[in-house]
Amino acid sequence: MREIPVLFEDDEIFVINKPAGVAVQGGEGIAHPLDEEFSRQVGFKVHLVHRLDKETCGLMVIAKNSKAASKWIDLIASKQVQKEYTAICFNEPLINGKKVKSGTISGSVVRKNGKNEREQSAVTNFTVEEVFTREVPAFSENPEEIASKLIPLTFSKIHLKLGTGRMHQIRIHLASVASPICGDDKHGNFKLNKIAKKTLKIKNLLLCSSKLTIPTGDGKSQTFQIELPDYFLCK
Repeated sequence: MREIPVLFEDDEIFVINKPAGVAVQGGEGIAHPLDEEFSRQVGFKVHLVHRLDKETCGLMVIAKNSKAASKWIDLIASKQVQKEYTAICFNEPLINGKKVKSGTISGSVVRKNGKNEREQSAVTNFTVEEVFTREVPAFSENPEEIASKLIPLTFSKIHLKLGTGRMHQIRIHLASVASPICGDDKHGNFKLNKIAKKTLKIKNLLLCSSKLTIPTGDGKSQTFQIELPDYFLCK
């Protein structure tokens, strides 16, 4: 596994740029979780204070010790840490049947724990930053057939701020407004993902934790922002 990029370090935390495809915590079938690999990289045990989905890339806060972890968990819970995301989605968001450039999605999400399920309230604020198209070959279901024409696929680059932090919240909410994230095999559009994978070679979920603002004391803050990975379609 390649070294995980560190953008910032002080006595309490690291701010890192997590690659897509890396699970943040170990479990059954997970060979190289972030908490173990990054602990090896820095030479001591680090502590997670929040999560990103395995397929989501981008900025994370990692604590250096248990005392710092407790402090930063509280800072995140009290919304003193601001996390912002960028997603590349199919289509343009639809609310009440109309295309919108910004809005708030407040539908609940279902959290599963074994056989039990419970609904959790969730709030996602979004702004469409760009709408663009890519022309791709039109294939039939016959894998031997050569595409005879091009068809347009519409994409939206969407900026997101969360009012809550539920599991898969962004993915579920964007799918609910007819603008599923490109590469989302769980909550997205299977047919469109298949086309994008075949014609545009999309292999990753196009969701990035792209901006992070943390408190630094005395009422001040520091903001970190990263470029989107090269595989994002808007590059």
